[in-house]
Amino acid sequence: MKHRKKFRLKLRSRTLVLGERTLIMGVLNMTPDSFSDAGKFFDVHEAIKHAVAMERDGADLLDIGAESTRPGSRSVAAEEELRRLLPVLGALRRVVKIPISIDTQKSEVAEAALDAGAEMINDISGLKHNTRLAEVVAEHGAPLILMHMHGEPSTMQEGPFARDVMKDVAKGLRQSLAKARKAGVPDSQIILDPGIGFGKSYPQNYELLQKLPQLAKLGYPLLVGSSRKGFLGATLARDGKPAPPEGRIWGTAATVSASILYGAHIVRVHDVEEMAQVARVADCVAYPHVRSHGMGRLPRGTTRA
Repeated sequence: MKHRKKFRLKLRSRTLVLGERTLIMGVLNMTPDSFSDAGKFFDVHEAIKHAVAMERDGADLLDIGAESTRPGSRSVAAEEELRRLLPVLGALRRVVKIPISIDTQKSEVAEAALDAGAEMINDISGLKHNTRLAEVVAEHGAPLILMHMHGEPSTMQEGPFARDVMKDVAKGLRQSLAKARKAGVPDSQIILDPGIGFGKSYPQNYELLQKLPQLAKLGYPLLVGSSRKGFLGATLARDGKPAPPEGRIWGTAATVSASILYGAHIVRVHDVEEMAQVARVADCVAYPHVRSHGMGRLPRGTTRA
């Protein structure tokens, strides 16, 4: 039988238990050029409505991003990122009960967001761009997600790709961990993300999913974000054309299942209602203690601090 190590993550509002069941992180893109939803939630009111719907559909966490990191994207100024982010964050703190994570590479954005009620920071660069971000997170006592990215968003899918993707990811994450520790972030507040789709070839993404147990040996909880990614579009292509993002839901479901079977603690997804069902069933297959609770009575995974 499989065993997934349990972790306890301390947030401002609660203690988050990782490993009892897979937690669902819903994605909210506050950008005009998102690869997955074409800027559908760039409008403040639409973003708030969508976030509330994701909570209702089973999200345990929200991850809000106000800067696109799709392949070929360009960075925006911190001021613009905050202009997009803060009105939504302020409104959501009054209408949703689940914790909010902020997807940013900038320390000033992280600091303003944590001050405004965010409870977690998700850095796709793994502290390559701004080590001050880790200091901000440590000062606030917040959890930090460290993701591996090979290259930069503007050019990462042009190659060249790493010859040994597992070696490259493990090395990069160890470097990120060293920076986080030096800045004062406790090991108990760190989550690792292998960075599916970020500077990896399409076959390498599948290899990373298959070899998640090797990354688990680093001793940290794992987050996997494969939702609607380009490698799924290529795999599901028809007549020589990649499947569009909205046509990748079943492919996403397969990778979510695989992620859970190989040990992911959190899956980051766009289609919350569907992937919450996938996660519930995959948990019952992989982890006997979840199955023993019975369908419809699975533990919520959080306890009040």
